[in-house]
Amino acid sequence: MNNSHDEIKQLLEASRKLLNNETINEDIRRQYGLLTEQGVDLTDNNVTSKINVTKSVKDKIDYDTAEDDEEESEDDKKQVYRISGGLLVLHGKDQTDLELTTDEKIAFQETMDEFVANVSDMADFNKLNVYTNNVEWSGTLIEFDIEFFFSIGEENGVYINGEMLKVDDEFLNLIGKLKNYYEKFKSKWAGVLASRKKTVKTEE
Repeated sequence: MNNSHDEIKQLLEASRKLLNNETINEDIRRQYGLLTEQGVDLTDNNVTSKINVTKSVKDKIDYDTAEDDEEESEDDKKQVYRISGGLLVLHGKDQTDLELTTDEKIAFQETMDEFVANVSDMADFNKLNVYTNNVEWSGTLIEFDIEFFFSIGEENGVYINGEMLKVDDEFLNLIGKLKNYYEKFKSKWAGVLASRKKTVKTEE
């Protein structure tokens, strides 16, 4: 136990020296596997400028790549995009299927905005998944604690999930709004799927 404690103390000391840009003994680097790169300044200003946070916020889109999550199998690859706080996931067989167009970005932004305007402004959205022949989107309506699910593929339609739902006028009104909005959603994303298929055929 004592050895372990001493080892932790040595590692902490080595880390402090690294962060303070002091020269690190070669033996310590080898022992703890610490890698240093000459000429790299780890100050806050440099890190910020390299990441370019301002540009990311301005563009309102991140290109999230999770290596352990990106490729589920040989036939199914996926790429996650963050757009104005929401997540859009493109699924496909090759890299061209995973490229996001400006029209698709706008369609996703409109989808969230229109949901808030037409259904409820108290909603938590999950990822919107775009497959070759299907689009699926879900989320939670916080006020009623209801989960909704939209699909425009084989199992197309609106689905809800909740516990002991009180069926009153307010609830029925919400379900009506959800159902009506689904038609807009279906029309918009059916158009996106058709456009994606057209693009793939053109490239072939």
